[in-house]
Amino acid sequence: MCVCVFNAAASLQQISASLGTEHNRTRREGRSRFTAAESGILHKCLFLTVISNMEVPRRPHPTSLTLALPKPASSALSPLGAVEKVAKKEPMTDKLQEKKDGTTEKDQFEEETFHTEEESVVSSELKDTNTSTVETKLSSQDSFSDDSSMSEERFAEDSKEAKRKSEEEEAAAKERTAQRQLMAIEELVQSERNYLHLLQMSTVTIRSNLQKLQPPPANLDSMFLYIEDVIDVSSRLLSLLDQKQVQPGDPHFLETLCDSFLSLSSDIEEAYREYLANYNNVTVVENSYKQKEALWNDIVRVIKTSAPEVNATSLSFFLVMPVQRIARYPLLLQTIQKHTEKTHPAYGLLEQTAHTSIALNCRINEYKRFREVADKYKKTETLTIKDKINRLNSHSIAKKTARLSQHIKHETGIATKLVDEEFDALEGFFYVLEHGILELLENVEMYLHHLQGFLACKTEEFDLDMDGEKAPICYKEITTALRQWILPTFEKRMRTLIHKPLCALRDLLVGPRNLIRKRLDKLLDYELICEKSSLSYEEQDVANTYRTMNTLLLNELPQFNGLALQMIWSMLGTFSCLHKDLASDMEQLFQSFAQQLPHSSLDPSAFWGWAESAVLEGARRIETLCRSVEDTLNAPVVQPLSPSSQRRLKQLTDKHGSGKIYQVMGTVVGSRDLDLNLAKGELVAIISEADSRGDKRRWLVDAGGRRGYVPSSKLLRYHQPTEDPPPSPHLTLPVGGAGIRRHSYTPEGRPLTVMSQPCFQVFAAYDFTARGNHEVSVRTGEPVRVLEPHDKRGNPEWSLVEARGGQRGYVPSNYLAIMPVGTGPAGTHQPY
Repeated sequence: MCVCVFNAAASLQQISASLGTEHNRTRREGRSRFTAAESGILHKCLFLTVISNMEVPRRPHPTSLTLALPKPASSALSPLGAVEKVAKKEPMTDKLQEKKDGTTEKDQFEEETFHTEEESVVSSELKDTNTSTVETKLSSQDSFSDDSSMSEERFAEDSKEAKRKSEEEEAAAKERTAQRQLMAIEELVQSERNYLHLLQMSTVTIRSNLQKLQPPPANLDSMFLYIEDVIDVSSRLLSLLDQKQVQPGDPHFLETLCDSFLSLSSDIEEAYREYLANYNNVTVVENSYKQKEALWNDIVRVIKTSAPEVNATSLSFFLVMPVQRIARYPLLLQTIQKHTEKTHPAYGLLEQTAHTSIALNCRINEYKRFREVADKYKKTETLTIKDKINRLNSHSIAKKTARLSQHIKHETGIATKLVDEEFDALEGFFYVLEHGILELLENVEMYLHHLQGFLACKTEEFDLDMDGEKAPICYKEITTALRQWILPTFEKRMRTLIHKPLCALRDLLVGPRNLIRKRLDKLLDYELICEKSSLSYEEQDVANTYRTMNTLLLNELPQFNGLALQMIWSMLGTFSCLHKDLASDMEQLFQSFAQQLPHSSLDPSAFWGWAESAVLEGARRIETLCRSVEDTLNAPVVQPLSPSSQRRLKQLTDKHGSGKIYQVMGTVVGSRDLDLNLAKGELVAIISEADSRGDKRRWLVDAGGRRGYVPSSKLLRYHQPTEDPPPSPHLTLPVGGAGIRRHSYTPEGRPLTVMSQPCFQVFAAYDFTARGNHEVSVRTGEPVRVLEPHDKRGNPEWSLVEARGGQRGYVPSNYLAIMPVGTGPAGTHQPY
């Protein structure tokens, strides 16, 4: 093709040169230029010549040359006839050429007058032109065979060269792709190692140095929450790559990398989602540090000293790395995939790994969004009434009104409520757990309160006047050991292992409870808009919020319920183990003192005989005590009155009479209108034994100026003595006698020695009921023996006496009366 174009160009050049020479000659002879028709004929001839020359290489046979040459018969035609034929074939070309030259029909008629003169000139020029054209064609056909063979060889060489260059370029492209793949893999592995190193530096070095500050920063541990899990999963990923002992340049390294990432994908998601959900707390704590200038300067100094090779000025420089790292995994894996050929054996596994990393980021982002919604609504705000009023506006009032109306429709059956059986079951179980946790915590706190009260009662510090007796000494030592060692240790373990976890679990109930309540509010809002065909932006936000909260509760509430139940069972088991250890310690303590007791040396048969007799004696005493208690309960109770009570008694007796006086047996707290609040032991006078409606369970009483109703079950008739109690006798023993100190309990049989014969006898003037072990009960007229006219503190209002049966104890001194009985020799006394 190139040879053909070259030949055609040569022919054109020769023809143009000949035409130019002829045109110059014509101008020298004074002839006019060619007409438009003649010029068109010349151009046609030139065009046909070029085309014939261009077509020669396509038809290389010599026979094709004869078709292009003119026949001899055509030479007889005049040049004018040839011009006429061409003009007839191309009428439109002549017309356009005529318009271009600006000639008219009149000019054409004038030019025809010179036809005779110019005809010979044109024919000679055409002959010369045809002759040169034929010569040119013959010369070109002679060189065609040589040029075509040369062009074929050159074309073959060019094809080989182009193929070689394409192969080289393809090989270079593959090498560049492999190099980029290797660089991407090395970047992922090396960046993971650097990332792990910085995290370990922040967790170990910087954190330990910050804890050495005095005082250490508050809430420092909360900033590093869940970062240990992130470090663990990153180190496991690198260890899996190192275990295979495959270098990044190895073809199998990519497969190892993908397998390691896929095997740890669930652990990566679990570690990073908890860390990212807690990252907002990191920024909050760090901002609180920045508000204290001195503390923040110390933190920056510690960071720069601990990590001088890193230009870090805050903890967030290190703690934000997990947030950035989890988002870089898809980018790095996609870069490796981009530079990996599809024919690679691990390409499918690499594509799966890249998709897994993207899905992992999406799930983490969704979980973080759920946590943000939960954190928003689980907060408990303590607002005053003024704050609540200030928050009211038209929007909130309209929203609350709509919720209330929807709730009323549910309760009345006007509108159906959306029912979610799965959530209802979870909600019911949560409230059961909440009730159980609160009840258990209340019982544990009451148990610890009673234990604290027992420890506060230091009985071993009291002087029981039992010097020399082994049993009281052992009791004192046992009590001391219990109060100072065993029970305090038990209480400490109880508070640490049971009470504190229960309190923490109680605090954790607040968040789910608030979410459940807020879900109900959002459900009411959702029911109002769910029937609409098109929703506004705010309505779509309400619907999305409800769906998010519902999904969050369905996913998280079962886990919370399960963990709470597990903690309750664990704490109950711990409670049992603590009591088992307490019993073991007390048994060990008692065994150490058992050898010091009087009956420890007895043989088994004698010991069990003694034990049986002791039990029978104890049963007899219990029976006697029961009869005494029964007699005491059946007898009217007369207790000493205070001066104010005595004045009230006199006032009520004068006004209502002695038969209307009653005493309050227990504390009375009014619960209805006109009810009185009375303390135990107060005196009242009965006005009516029924209220205004005829209810005999409520009596109308006079409490010394106040009148009201009191339950009849709380009142007991008060028996007044016939005369006022006599003054205290203040009995004194004769001076010079060495009196023996006696006790408030009944000894085993110590003889009573009286130094002189009294000239009077002491009797109980009134009934007195013992209220404790240190007192003794006496009946009216019962003779008693005064052992001490005062108590141990020297208070003369109480006297230590010995009643019938040898029982000793204290009675009020003004309950005793003195009667003269005569005199006798010293050392004797009148019998009772």
